[in-house]
Amino acid sequence: MSRIIIFLLLFSLDLPAFEINSSHELRRLFHRFDRDQDKKITVEDKIPETSVFHVTTKSQKSLPVQGSYYISNLAQELKFSEIKNTKINISKIFINPVDRISFVIKERFWDGLTRRIDASTLNQVIKDSKIKSDKNYLYVSFNDEANFSYYKKLARPDLEVIKLPEIIPPGYISSLGNKQGLLSLAMKDHKGVPYVVPGGRFNEMYGWDSYFHVLGTINDGRRDLAQGMVENMIYEINHYGKILNANRTYYLTRSQPPFLTSMIRAVYDEQGKAWLADALRAAIMEYETVWMGTERLTPLGLSRYAGFDEGIPPEVEPGHFDHVLAPFAKKYGTTIAQLTADFNAGKIQDPELKDFFYQDRAGRESGHDTTYRFRVNGKDRAADFVTVDLNSLLYKYELDIYLMIKKHFNGEFLGNSADKFLQASIKRKKLMKQYLWNEKEGLFFDYNWKLNKQSDYLSATTLYPLWASEGHEIKYRLLSPVEARRLVQNSLSKLEEAGGLAATSSESLKKYGDPQSERQWDYPNGWAPHQILAWQGMSDYGFSVETERLIYKWLYMITRNFKDYHGTIPEKYDVVSMSHKVFAEYGNVGTKFSYITLEGFGWVNASYQLGLKRLPEKLQNNLRNLTPPQWLWSKDTTETNQWIFNGQIIFTTDGIDTSAFFRVTTAVHLDTVKVTLEDPYTISLR
Repeated sequence: MSRIIIFLLLFSLDLPAFEINSSHELRRLFHRFDRDQDKKITVEDKIPETSVFHVTTKSQKSLPVQGSYYISNLAQELKFSEIKNTKINISKIFINPVDRISFVIKERFWDGLTRRIDASTLNQVIKDSKIKSDKNYLYVSFNDEANFSYYKKLARPDLEVIKLPEIIPPGYISSLGNKQGLLSLAMKDHKGVPYVVPGGRFNEMYGWDSYFHVLGTINDGRRDLAQGMVENMIYEINHYGKILNANRTYYLTRSQPPFLTSMIRAVYDEQGKAWLADALRAAIMEYETVWMGTERLTPLGLSRYAGFDEGIPPEVEPGHFDHVLAPFAKKYGTTIAQLTADFNAGKIQDPELKDFFYQDRAGRESGHDTTYRFRVNGKDRAADFVTVDLNSLLYKYELDIYLMIKKHFNGEFLGNSADKFLQASIKRKKLMKQYLWNEKEGLFFDYNWKLNKQSDYLSATTLYPLWASEGHEIKYRLLSPVEARRLVQNSLSKLEEAGGLAATSSESLKKYGDPQSERQWDYPNGWAPHQILAWQGMSDYGFSVETERLIYKWLYMITRNFKDYHGTIPEKYDVVSMSHKVFAEYGNVGTKFSYITLEGFGWVNASYQLGLKRLPEKLQNNLRNLTPPQWLWSKDTTETNQWIFNGQIIFTTDGIDTSAFFRVTTAVHLDTVKVTLEDPYTISLR
């Protein structure tokens, strides 16, 4: 107990910083503790909690650090000191994992993920690990002469600046071959407007990721970054015709799930009416020409995702499509490599192969690439579905545009009446209830408009309709209170796992999936966007208990993995095993780093900050104590179990989790109170 008191007292003091030969001490530390030589200090190094590392300051003072978590923190701080040439601050080492995560996200990760396209940052933003090329390419919109003139001056032997055609012809992306490149974005006074990238191999501004980045950066006081992302999306609509999947040439023909109106409303504050008018004009243009255009609006009156261009998407991992291409290579008596070259060049015109890649690109536009959710008779058919998620987002667009025109432009904007969009939302609500709502199951499902059949593949997107009226009056909700209750109960019974919401249900995957080929947007994986939208939607409808439980599970999983695995915050998690070790498709972005990560992963960073803010103080304290969620929420929880959690005095445990902390209601005078786990939810004091 005395060690804990000393530990707590440290945080009430203004702690000193020390000058340390970081490189030397880092080498010593890793030589001793990095037993698997992965350049991280993790639980897999099996460091005894009694282990002590004495770090030596430049004044030859020896400072002890005990335990694998604190030694890992020290290692990260030594590397940060080496990179930034700063002193080592004790408060960054001896800190609760919850507080350390929140600190590094706010103070380091957002900066680490920030990009802008100008002379000062070009070397950083031009890189693209997804494409192998001997040269870098920067493409500029045909209609942006000012940007083209600016970037032309930055051209060099290893960087070519190219103006795009006024109209992107079919097959243009494939014709570029390995000359794929970065697409320019907005500039102000010869400085690139900032944006946030997801991290890792995703070194560009992504469409739907940016909404969650906006929420996270606003939460952390970085409204400049949030506004920058909105302005860059306005630029994309004005110059590329849509919000792009991301700003690389191979994304020119597809978009991503639309969130722009929600981003505008989140950001708009004191920018002035002219700024709002520019943003609203772009949002209406995107809504009408992209999502309500002939390519994506179906005969049902609901919208779908679509995919365009010819050839094979060049951004995928090598060999990703080999299993698809092999039969066609055999059919044409050639190799996969030669088939790829001939197909991309248009020399082979195979309708079946063209349709496969059309459907593949539609799946990528959905943001859920890839999943068995769009599987029909053994083939992926994403473009054949009007989806719950897309039409929920467009319902939100219609309400948002209606409200902004009514509130800020007296009901009329550029010939558009506010009522036009209100009526569009009423129509969409009726169609969603007709085609996507399953009254018997009490759930939302996608609808195959080609087969005129509702899907039975359950996805976490079934909860999007709860979120779709966020920020609007109750009368605009898609669901009645009774329907909402059924939806929450029925979806959580199938999707809620130990670490939060799974992307899809295990039953759906068993029915339609291939056990030999795992896909990342399916069970058992969980994703931050699904969690964040579910939290907001469920909270809006009054499901506070369920919301807090889901938040706690998600944050506990992140915290546990962060603590045990050297500050790791990746793209996604296995929510069943509560692990970051996800190997589906290209693996897990955000796990491959050496010594320290300065990025985390964008939307997971946002989910942690937003979730932590939503948790009541009592649950925040439980999280700081790393109390496993199954101890807090169980029908089998006993009075003894509750008695331990609700008190004030901290004690450690034996036989359950040696790194966990719990609370008791009475004064304890022993250094340790031993407990024995009698069954999964009952403990006995000894």
